[in-house]
Amino acid sequence: MTGTSVEHVTPVAPRRRPAGDPVKALLHRHRALCERAVDPLEIAAGLEAHGITDRTAARFRHRDVFSLAEELYARTPRGDAPPTPPDAVAGSPVVLRGFGCSLLPGALALGTTAAGVPWAGPLSAVAAVAVLVWPGRTAGGRFPGLIHLLAAAAVGWAVHRHGPALGVALAVAAAPGYLIGAGFAARARRRLAGSRALEDFAAGIRPLLAAAVTAFVAAAAGAAALAGTPLAAALPLAVLLFLTRLLLGHGAHRVPVAGALALALVPIPAVQCAAAAGLLVHAFRALTRASAHARP
Repeated sequence: MTGTSVEHVTPVAPRRRPAGDPVKALLHRHRALCERAVDPLEIAAGLEAHGITDRTAARFRHRDVFSLAEELYARTPRGDAPPTPPDAVAGSPVVLRGFGCSLLPGALALGTTAAGVPWAGPLSAVAAVAVLVWPGRTAGGRFPGLIHLLAAAAVGWAVHRHGPALGVALAVAAAPGYLIGAGFAARARRRLAGSRALEDFAAGIRPLLAAAVTAFVAAAAGAAALAGTPLAAALPLAVLLFLTRLLLGHGAHRVPVAGALALALVPIPAVQCAAAAGLLVHAFRALTRASAHARP
């Protein structure tokens, strides 16, 4: 009797292709950002600017954007290029030089007004616009000179309607505006360094921005009282110029800023207040993003 042998064959599972490295793909996609970054915070801010959120980072097996940025920074090959100089902080030579320049419009305005020089108001207004609006880094968008032309037109038209004292008030407000803006930038940068999630950073930066705007409103009110111009005419325009400087200095797009400045040309006080309020709302959206505080 011939026995029959039954051969048991173990089924071979189909070989799965190894899953790709999603972080490597992300590194390849954002190689330029990762190579020029001086620390993981720069990468985190850049990723946020490209629409990557903490929820998106979970797809790369990371708890938040900051953790993902740390891995990208660690996996990026680097040469021997010298590190980028640190941001200007309060008390640094850069800030002190800028503060010295911001004192010039006020000194020019007060001196020419006391001497009875013709065109003292328009001259001081133009100087104030140059100091308050000139951005510290390149802002997004086209036609960079358009913002300065709109700001000069809005201030010049307001000085023509309300008198030279308004130009003096704006010029005197330039120095505190510069200091408050520099202080806000330094504190925001420190806040970014201590944050572990984008929502955490945004929640912490809102009180800083509110405090900066409040401090400038108080300074502008004092400048208006010193110059003898009505607060209703000086404050909306001063706040508008201050927010313009903050937004452009932190790389915000120019379209909302240009729209607010164009709206300020309408000779109705309520419209100018609306323009300042609208730009303030935009500032709270744009300046609470980590990408607004990355190094240029």
